[in-house]
Amino acid sequence: MEQRRLKPLITGAKGQLGTSFQKLFKSLEINFIPTDINELDITNCDAVLKFIEDKDINIIINCAAYNNVDGAEEDKENCYALNSLAPYYLAKAAKSIDAIFVTYSTDFVFDGKKQEPYKEDDTPNPLSVYGASKLDGEHRVLTTYDKVFIIRTSWLFGKGNNFNSQVINWAKKNTVLRIVDDQIGGPTFSDDLALFSWLLIKTNAFGLYHFSNEGIASKFEQAQYVLQKIGWQGTLQRAKTGEFAIKAKRPAFSKLDSSKLARAVGKEIPTWQDGIDRWFGEWWSSGVV
Repeated sequence: MEQRRLKPLITGAKGQLGTSFQKLFKSLEINFIPTDINELDITNCDAVLKFIEDKDINIIINCAAYNNVDGAEEDKENCYALNSLAPYYLAKAAKSIDAIFVTYSTDFVFDGKKQEPYKEDDTPNPLSVYGASKLDGEHRVLTTYDKVFIIRTSWLFGKGNNFNSQVINWAKKNTVLRIVDDQIGGPTFSDDLALFSWLLIKTNAFGLYHFSNEGIASKFEQAQYVLQKIGWQGTLQRAKTGEFAIKAKRPAFSKLDSSKLARAVGKEIPTWQDGIDRWFGEWWSSGVV
């Protein structure tokens, strides 16, 4: 597929990943169609099928998701509508026009009992409604269409509300912060996820992949790195997940092994620290986060 003929549709275009895709496509001078809830309700199958008519779309990239992990425990219907049914409808739509379909899943499909990075063929066992909804979406997509990329990712940060920006905002209001050190995984810069997804799309090596930035971190270590970047003079203390009132269970260890994707695109994945450095320059310092 020649670059000049590529015409992606982005759903969830105003979110962290969608924003990164828009920036990437503009830099590559690729014509794309950005949509969010106001332009397209992806939980309505008929609306999706009607929207794609006569637009010459040949790639559908689904960046939309229900990401409120705790809220999902009491909002199961809406969570499943966005994380399971919507990807299924989009996969059906992609199949109807012979377009490539890309959608995203999560490290939360795993239970966190493994002590080394999770590979694509490891057995999922989600602990939360959010994780279960994402896994159900995976199954629906993979059994609907073959020209599909499903990319599991973790701890995303980009433009908008994310753990990095939360830590900075907490630091502005407090001299002491308590951050958990028993949730361990892989922070992921949305710009890197968009770029590596795009490189993967062009391989036509369809299937299930993992992507997070290189390296392993606890939430405490990620917060520590962010706070050092802003020169915070407060006290950062270690805490445990059980000390906080949260509704959804989190996997204790959820680092994803991204080696399959790295091999597929032939490119080394940057570290999470490097990703945070560039996040500061791209999003935080410009005041758009």
